[in-house]
Amino acid sequence: MNSLDLILTRYYTKELENTPEKDVYDLFQWKKVDVLLKDHKTGKVITDMKNLEFPIHYSQNACDIIASKYFRKAGIPNEIGYENSMRMVANRMVSFWRDALKDEGLLTTEEQEKIFYDEMVFALLNQMYAPNSPQWFNTGLAQSYGIQGNPSGNFYYNPSSKSVIGCEDYYTRTQASACFILSIEDKLLGKHSISEQYVTETKLFKGGSGCGTNYSTLRAEGERLSGGGVSSGLMSFLRGFDRNAGAIKSGGTTRRAAKMVCLNIDHPEIVEFISWKAKEEDKVRALIKMGYDSDFNGEAYATVSGQNSNNSIRISNNFMKKVDTLDINPNAEIELKGRVDPSVNRMVKIKELWDLINESAWKCADPAPQFDDTFNSWHTCPCGEDGIYNAPYNKLNSTNPCGEYAFLDDTSCNLSSINLLKFYDFRTKSFDYKGFMHVISLNQLMLEASIHWGQFPTEDIARKTYMFRSTGLGVSNLASLLMVIGYPYDSEEGRTIASSLIGLLTGYSYYISSLMAQNVGAFEKYDINKPYMLKVIRNHARVAGALNTPFEDLSYTPISINHTLLNAIEFDELSSILKESWAHVLETSESFGFRNAQVSVIAPTGTISFAMDCGSTSIEPFFSHVIYKKLVGGGYMTIVNPVIEVSLKNLGYKEEEIKHIVDYVLRTEKTNVNGIEYERLADGKLEGAPYLKEEHYPIFDTANKSGTGTRFISPEGHVKMVAAITPLISGAISKTVNLPKTSRIEDFKHIILMSWKLGVKGITLYRDSSKASQPLNTSIFEEGSFRLEDLDYHSLLEKAKEYQKSLNNVTRRTKPEGIRYGTTHPAQISDVKIYTTVNRNEKGEICEIYITTDREGTIITGLLNSLSKSISVMLQHHVPPQDISRMLRGQMYEPYGFVQRHPYIKNVTSISDLISKIIDIELGDFSRCQVKPEKLSESPYTTPLITDEKPESTKGERVYGSVCPNCSSIRMIRNGTCMVCLDCGSTTGCS
Repeated sequence: MNSLDLILTRYYTKELENTPEKDVYDLFQWKKVDVLLKDHKTGKVITDMKNLEFPIHYSQNACDIIASKYFRKAGIPNEIGYENSMRMVANRMVSFWRDALKDEGLLTTEEQEKIFYDEMVFALLNQMYAPNSPQWFNTGLAQSYGIQGNPSGNFYYNPSSKSVIGCEDYYTRTQASACFILSIEDKLLGKHSISEQYVTETKLFKGGSGCGTNYSTLRAEGERLSGGGVSSGLMSFLRGFDRNAGAIKSGGTTRRAAKMVCLNIDHPEIVEFISWKAKEEDKVRALIKMGYDSDFNGEAYATVSGQNSNNSIRISNNFMKKVDTLDINPNAEIELKGRVDPSVNRMVKIKELWDLINESAWKCADPAPQFDDTFNSWHTCPCGEDGIYNAPYNKLNSTNPCGEYAFLDDTSCNLSSINLLKFYDFRTKSFDYKGFMHVISLNQLMLEASIHWGQFPTEDIARKTYMFRSTGLGVSNLASLLMVIGYPYDSEEGRTIASSLIGLLTGYSYYISSLMAQNVGAFEKYDINKPYMLKVIRNHARVAGALNTPFEDLSYTPISINHTLLNAIEFDELSSILKESWAHVLETSESFGFRNAQVSVIAPTGTISFAMDCGSTSIEPFFSHVIYKKLVGGGYMTIVNPVIEVSLKNLGYKEEEIKHIVDYVLRTEKTNVNGIEYERLADGKLEGAPYLKEEHYPIFDTANKSGTGTRFISPEGHVKMVAAITPLISGAISKTVNLPKTSRIEDFKHIILMSWKLGVKGITLYRDSSKASQPLNTSIFEEGSFRLEDLDYHSLLEKAKEYQKSLNNVTRRTKPEGIRYGTTHPAQISDVKIYTTVNRNEKGEICEIYITTDREGTIITGLLNSLSKSISVMLQHHVPPQDISRMLRGQMYEPYGFVQRHPYIKNVTSISDLISKIIDIELGDFSRCQVKPEKLSESPYTTPLITDEKPESTKGERVYGSVCPNCSSIRMIRNGTCMVCLDCGSTTGCS
């Protein structure tokens, strides 16, 4: 009997047992939708697909993202030549996984195959899970459509010949892994050399994947070479790798490659490495002042080095212990050791390195700490392939770019994430643990199948992935679940529920892995790592409460599940299932071992969370209470996060009370700017809402302060959540702790030290506004003051439409008679001098704009006269100057480039763009200028019509991080250690 028989049962598709005329797709209602995505800046069409088929419950946003990102656009043998239904995508992926499991011997009967197919398709279409992006891109294209493609130098391990074989084509096997860790040796040529690193990284970046490497093996500057002379040093090569990553881009798109660079704390060039990106950030600020584009994808950042990677320092317990006792021993030191040449060794004070780490992170978010000993305390395979315990190459040396996958060098991991909210029954107000475990088992089988029929970019990765078979199952939508059931993200109850659910995910995954091992054997290198892996399993079980003996070989006490609390808050079923799950793992592992060396990680889940219509990503708290819902016919509707209403209902609020609370969050207020009346979102906060009890405020806390509210989840709250979950997953957690703009370097020290003491493996800290690519804020300020740039793109378009309607039948404004007052803006582009005079009427309104040049009698003079008259007539017809500025903004023609003579404008794309910036300045808006006055009152040009107070982080909600390189949306937000676009789902990570 197959040990998986009890697992492979119909749970969601029981209806199909007695209705042979139906298939799993008949269990859903379907709809037809159109998908049209445009570049927000240029208006260029990115995706235009008609009459696509999706389950009826999918939002327009989910349809847009899945169709634009994941539908195969070419080579499909149908009339239109591309995938046009979610049925097709589900069928090609699940059919591949089913056939791979059959080939591996894990599905042994037709009934098992049918159950696996139906249950996996149902769960996928019902948005209960989503594999990582490479699966959607690659899996099943050959089997379903006959698409093969060139082999591209990929490999797989053949167990029959016990050798690595080159792939015959690109799609018969799947490239399902998003996460890779590479090794590098201190040599210029040959296997694992510096030169080969370029080739391997290029191959990975070209395919859209990311990689991480610990470069501590490379010699420092000044170390002797065997052939004479000295090494140019680690940093010289890191700069070269960085330029290569920037040149390749990722997946052949405009997105920068995803890359993790790690360095051990005792490397001789650690000081240069720590300060590398902080110094480059200083250069960026200088370039911006000279007029270069300040966006992260612009020329200023492209000019400097170090911008194509996340940088991390591998820090030892010994170092951190000395940090923790600096008040006792302020002169504590560490020896920096040459890799091959001890003549470069030197002693450095711990305090100097510690201060530099935190100062650099405070300045630019890099480098991030990775606690090396904590990582390796949970290492399941410290004997690697060769059985040599804890050899440097058998340790956990690096992570993938986002920081969640941590395993042996030259291995890979394919990921999937489960939508937690899908298992909450809104009717009974209960969580379906059996359904949750059922989907966990299906996902682990799927991830295993993707290894069995997988392909990999190097021979070593192909071999070692086969030998260890790591999988990475995680979760998404945690914050939605916690809010619905009424527990704050930053609370003991919230953390206990979260860690228990994730502990159940890991425990049940290991149990399924053990059952797979019973059928087809443990992973190849299990036996030589068995005692160490079982030790880690026992420590997991102790944290979960299934084992009551002392922890083994841990230098700290991990946070364990509080079962007393679980029972007190009526989560006793979760308590018992969690302990039972780990008890099964302890029992079966002794007999059968495991099919997989690791089973779980917490990835950022940006794009796939949107594909599942999750309200929140990964384990991140909510970003905002206000969301923009895409409409079927195009456009957006502003709504309150629907999870809030469900939560309020579960908390006992009446319908009328809920309506008042929601109206409070979405309340609008009117303000007048330059004679035009605007209506916009006032705040977006819940504090002070009618009927809302103060004791319920924490349930609705978000990652940042909302509007003029004062509440937000503290940095310590983020760390505590990570610390609670970490000892119950195999890998790590991709997580950034956001700190306000006013945070001090001492605050960084506090958070990093706290993280280490609580057993966090690695964490990234980001201080608001620390990057020169300034994000935008959305907020309303006191006394009705208002900023146009605070409107998001779609709201701005809606307002423009309103203006157009309001201008119908408006009489032309008469030109002022007599003397007018105004200001003149001198500027020189290339060798062309431009003088722009902005005149105002007696009300202070801009009424005329004249543009002249020193090129008398030339064509450019005539064109500028025509432009002046056109703009002036528009102003007389009540066209708001803001609209004129938008119309002119970004136009590109000669002359363009660096601007002289103007104190604030340093770079333009044309004379039209120059005029746009001048109008902005006249309106008191310096956001698009390269140089900004300390206060608007210091500007000799403008009489500000809006406040010159800049919003502090305590007043505004931080919403946008950068311009999306795919669709130019400004709604890019931090997601784990990466960023994700809220409009098109593009990420800066590797998934």
